[in-house]
Amino acid sequence: MSKTLDPAAKKAVSDRLHFYRDLGIYDFFSRPVSPEALAEITASATATDETQDPMATPKKAPAAKLVSTSSSAANPLPVLTDRVAALKAIREHLGDCTRCVLHKQGRKQIVFGVGNVNADIMFIGEGPGADEDEQGEPFVGRAGQLLNNMIVAMGIRREDVYIANIVKCRPPGNRNPERDECDTCSPFLMRQIAVVQPKVIVALGAVAAKTLLAVNDTMANLRGRFYDFTPHLPADVPERAFAYNGAQLAVTYHPAYLLRDPRQKKEAWKDLQMVMKHLGLKPPAKSE
Repeated sequence: MSKTLDPAAKKAVSDRLHFYRDLGIYDFFSRPVSPEALAEITASATATDETQDPMATPKKAPAAKLVSTSSSAANPLPVLTDRVAALKAIREHLGDCTRCVLHKQGRKQIVFGVGNVNADIMFIGEGPGADEDEQGEPFVGRAGQLLNNMIVAMGIRREDVYIANIVKCRPPGNRNPERDECDTCSPFLMRQIAVVQPKVIVALGAVAAKTLLAVNDTMANLRGRFYDFTPHLPADVPERAFAYNGAQLAVTYHPAYLLRDPRQKKEAWKDLQMVMKHLGLKPPAKSE
């Protein structure tokens, strides 16, 4: 039997590869396929091509409550209602991630994200540092303490927001994440954003801003305005069912940079005041 796939099977394989690449999965391993299995794959691809995405494998239902969608929609995704369970499902899919080189460059653990799953504000940094890698939670070191102070100054608490990073593993020596590392990890962040559904995203620092906005510009040019932001999601992830309409994204300095150059704290406060005005937040009253 010829090992050449027919056009329907080729299209099915191509679509599946693009799906995995959207998730940041690039490495694949081949194994022998029997003629019977190859025939079954080809037949399945031909049958499904007329009604749904080719080569669509049955999805494992996320550990979340499901509500039936309209029967008029073709092959609707389930409507997810339990955000905690949905985030847990993303974390389980991430697993003990080895998708980029950071997993073998000294990281102790994956730092997924933390906070209120119904938060109006989501803070996104660039990557975990040594303290975060040790404790498994973003922004817990000196920069995290400053971020906590910034949040309190806005009249809210750390428990009211959601905090995450572009990459979930500590880059060695606290270097900036490389472009390929950001591209590999950010699809999981996009899924987190779709679940939390913040009204405002605050990008902390140049790496976060440039990755989220897909631009290469200076902080001076990126700050001082809102950007319309909708997370890019792979076509076949259940988080698309949240039907998230997107957020307003603001850019400000990373707390670690503010520790190095405290003169910029006033500028960062201007950025936060812009966010506060948008959300109707008021700073706490000063104690006499």
